[in-house]
Amino acid sequence: MFHSLCRAVPLLLRRGLKQTVVTQMSMEKPLILATALGTPGGMYQCFAPVIEKHFTIISSEEFSQNRERFADKIRAIFVWGGMLIPDRDLLQLLPNLEVVVNGGVGVDHLDIPLINSFGVKVSNTPNVVDNATADMGMALMLASARKLLYGQSYSLCHEEEDMPESSMGTDVSGATLGIIGMGRIGYKIAKRAQGFEMKILYHNRNRRKEEEERAVGARYCAEMVELLRESDFVMVVVNLSPQTHKLIGARELAMMKPTATLINVSRGLVVDQDALVDSLQRGVIRAAALDVTYPEPLPRGHPLLALPNVIALPHMGTHTLETTQLMIERMVTNALAALNGGQPPDEVKV
Repeated sequence: MFHSLCRAVPLLLRRGLKQTVVTQMSMEKPLILATALGTPGGMYQCFAPVIEKHFTIISSEEFSQNRERFADKIRAIFVWGGMLIPDRDLLQLLPNLEVVVNGGVGVDHLDIPLINSFGVKVSNTPNVVDNATADMGMALMLASARKLLYGQSYSLCHEEEDMPESSMGTDVSGATLGIIGMGRIGYKIAKRAQGFEMKILYHNRNRRKEEEERAVGARYCAEMVELLRESDFVMVVVNLSPQTHKLIGARELAMMKPTATLINVSRGLVVDQDALVDSLQRGVIRAAALDVTYPEPLPRGHPLLALPNVIALPHMGTHTLETTQLMIERMVTNALAALNGGQPPDEVKV
């Protein structure tokens, strides 16, 4: 295509269409503001072609150094990892901003009413993260129950051949799993748990249809206390909101079995971490497996990291090559829809 165009240029020039050719060859892609690719908090450099096919990326650093040059040209902001948050000061600098596109489901870090007040849409990437997050929930449950991290450490550092009694894990198959939040991801977790012949309880704002419950063998608990008291594993899969902020605290942990494990794949602030530390230290519950904390990652020396019955990850639920690619492709889809005058397919409204 490019070589054909080059061969055609002399002819076009002779026909007096020089300006047309120059315009076509120098058309600019829409500018988006994002944390620099390949830097801490930014998208990985390997995904640059997915974005650069449609947009020109202006990094936060580049923008801060050349505001006058870029301010009226930025049409979208890509939010990834919570490093670049559009506050009032930034929004006032971007008169032609049309959409803020968030990578991931959770948008609790975005002030959506504020962004909308500037006539700017907000979108996220909900459906593409479901399987990876559900997989992570199951992985944490299995790793915690079977003490896989202990086994790895033992293999690396053991001085004796026989493992101690404390190394014994607990069965997942046949155990009771309580899912708090039976939305898309919670339901996928229930499907996976079926394969382990688990008894499944769930608590949700709205009860699912009976046929959906039957399909995964789940029983609805109208009150969360019922789920907490009966479950061997309690998995939290809710969105963070004022209603779910520290949903699991000292009172809820005390209701759980002393042999139970808490698993959190939602948001760190859904669980009261101070209460969790205290409960684990006193043996109120057996263990915790967390993909999300506050902050992320936990600082070195945090008491949760010192507990042998805790797995604490730095929010890796969607951290796979395939899912990340899908997320970024969906971000591009949402941005293009907004910039073409349409509604982003994953627009978030409050």
